[in-house]
This record gives sequence, structure tokens and C-alpha cells, in this order.
Amino acid sequence: MSTTEAKLKVVLDTNVILFDAQAIFKFDGADIYIPVSVIEEIDRFKRDTGENGRNARQFSRFIDELRGQGKLLEGVKPANAKSKMFVMTDRDTSVLPVDFDLQKADNRILASALSLKKQFPDCQVDLISKDINLRIKADIYNVVARDYEPDNVNIDEMYDGYRELELTPAEIDKFYTERFFQVDESFRLVPNEYIVMRNKSNPSHSALGRFSQNEGGMVPLKIHDNIWGIHPRNMEQSFAFDALLNPDIQLVSLVGKAGTGKTLLALAAGLLLTLDESKFQRLLVSRPIFPMGKDIGYLPGDINEKLNPWMQPIFDNVDFLMGADTSHKKAAGRTQELMNQGLLNIEPLTYIRGRSIPHQYLIVDESQNLTPHELKTIITRAGQGTKVILTGDCYQIDNPYLDSSTSGLTYCVERFKGVSIAAHVTLRKGERSQLAELASNVL
Repeated sequence: MSTTEAKLKVVLDTNVILFDAQAIFKFDGADIYIPVSVIEEIDRFKRDTGENGRNARQFSRFIDELRGQGKLLEGVKPANAKSKMFVMTDRDTSVLPVDFDLQKADNRILASALSLKKQFPDCQVDLISKDINLRIKADIYNVVARDYEPDNVNIDEMYDGYRELELTPAEIDKFYTERFFQVDESFRLVPNEYIVMRNKSNPSHSALGRFSQNEGGMVPLKIHDNIWGIHPRNMEQSFAFDALLNPDIQLVSLVGKAGTGKTLLALAAGLLLTLDESKFQRLLVSRPIFPMGKDIGYLPGDINEKLNPWMQPIFDNVDFLMGADTSHKKAAGRTQELMNQGLLNIEPLTYIRGRSIPHQYLIVDESQNLTPHELKTIITRAGQGTKVILTGDCYQIDNPYLDSSTSGLTYCVERFKGVSIAAHVTLRKGERSQLAELASNVL
């Protein structure tokens, strides 16, 4: 074996490339092997209009560029890379049991990994796949198999957006009086982190605030008593409204289980800022299209009729807000009229690539179903004067290629932690109904 040969050999499964076309660059110092069975599977996705199709086409273009630099079977070193990339033929399939169906690409990919182990006994061979069953089979045959988790975030350790601090009664009273409490670096607060200030001797004596990096201390929340018939029912909802209504915060992420009010709070704040205060030109609400359970297939009608079932949860919330305060000048029955006037727009995320969205209040609902790359694409569409709201439940992911640690929402929360124009709140208490809260906790 050559002294320059990498000690780590990585075999990539198809689902890894469909999840992230840049995965081939994420194993620094390792030789990357792409079985020809993967190329064959990738070819089936190249005409897909979604993220899978884009990743498939991007990967194919890169492999084609490498093909011009040398023979893929012998390995080609990409520019600035420390190791080579190989496209390998299906290796000796006799290493698999006779009852393994060789018509299945997963089994041929496993055979490729086993063949590499046999060819390079002094090297470590890792099979990277997001397919649990393939990882199980690989483990049985003593092949190191790992999930692909780029920059993964442990959901249990994800930033909550707020914390409790114990202060003296005098310090809390001073905060109420001066509406400011200066803090030093020993508190280790991050910009726009929300604080529950509690009395050391009397926990019921407390105050809520937000750490302002610009002012160098904690400031009181800006809370409206009634926002389109909605008022905060708990501490976390108060934090959420403060972030949603703060003009200095351009990105807000709201994470919580079903019934905590994520979407309703975002819509109420959006209606206030767009229709009542005219701080934004339009309220734009969007969500990814992923079915829960088995898909019912194609839907008839024009684009609006096709989208209605997917967007019905948004319509339900808007209709509720329109009728929540019957004395309001924008009372019930105006939802369709607002859409006709262009003040309210509800659409899918499918066609957002390439757009520029200035001076709008953009709500991305169910964003836990988006990959980090998809969320980056959406947020980078925000033009001057646009505010982006991400809502989602990281425990209810319908995207088959994502889990709570690889969701774009958890990734975004951690990456924007400490950024002065971003805020995050984790909502924990359900307010939809007693039944909904009980179901979230016990089922």
C-alpha cells in the first residue's frame, strides 16, 4: 500500500448524497468510494423537482467534472483535497450470504464495503448510510456503519432561548423601577436570551426580561395585552410575542410540541405588524409539503385547489384570528379579501428558490421538515426589511431523511444562537385544550 494512501475508506450510500450533495467533501483525509449501484440509483432522481433532485443533479455534475481529470475507477483527487474519490464497480458479491437478494442496491453496496475490507486489511472501512436496516446488516458482518449527521444537534441539549437567574429582592425591585438591570460577563448571557429573574428567598417574587447586547443589560418585555384577540397565556408565550414584535430581531425561531401556540402567535403578530401598523408590505405564510402517513396521491384542480388541503392549517388559524375579536376593524370574513388584495399570501416553499422577498413578514411553518440546506435557501431569500419566523416541532418530523438531530430547524437554532438579530423560544406548555395537552404528554 502506498504511503500516501488514506487509512480511512468511506463508502457512501445513495441516501447520504440525496440528503447532502456536499457530503463527499465532509470526510477530510478519507478516500471516498461511490459504488456504481449508487450512481444507478442517483440517476432515478435526476428529474425530481424537489431537494432530492437538486442534490442528485449537483452530485452528477461534480462526478462528471472529476471524470475529465482521470479515471474514476483508479481514483481522482479533487482540487484542494487530501485524498481521492473513487467510483467503484460492484465488487465480489460472494462475500454475502446466498439468501441476500443481489437485485437490491443496498446489498450490493454492503458487498462493496466488505470487498474493500478484504482488499485493505490494514485500513478502516466505514459505510455511511441513513438507512437503519443497512447499518444493522453492516454491523452483523463487522463493517463499521454510521449515520450521516453533519453538524448534528442533540435535541435534548438544544438552546431553549431562556433561563432562570436568582437575584436579590433589591435587584428585582431595581429592575422594576429603572426598567433595566446591568449584567457583566459572569452571567454568560447571549444576545436576546430571555430571563426569569427570581427572588432567592421568595420564588413567587419574579420578573421577566430580555438580555440586550446593545444596552449591556436586561430590559423588560414589550408585551401587548391584546393582539388580534390573543394574549400570552404563559411565560414562554410572553417571550415569543416580545421577539415577534421586536423590530430589531429579524429572525425568530419558535419550537414546541403541538398546541403550544407557535403558529397562532406568529400569525397574530404578523397581522398586527402588517395590517394594523403597516410595518411590512405583506404577510407571507409558507410551509413544506410533507404528508403525515400515507400520501393520498395527486389532487385535482388548479394550483390553489391542489394546495388547499396542505395549507388548511394556516387558513384555520387565520380564520380563527379574524373572528377572535369581533369588534376589530378587520373582523371575520376578510381572509379571502386580504389574499385578493395581496396583503396576505399563503403558498408552498416549492418555488422559493431564486426569489427575493423584501419588506415582508415571512412565516415558515412546520420548518422541522426542512434540511439545513433548504432552510439556508429560504432565509437567504429575505430582502431588506423582511422578518423571518420559523415554527416547528422537532419531535414530529415527516421527512424520511431527517430526525430531530439533523433537522434544519435544530441546526438553525444552534447556528443563530448568540446572533444579535436573532431570537429563539422553546414553548413547552400546551394551551390548545386540556385534551390536546394530555395527548402530547401521555401518548
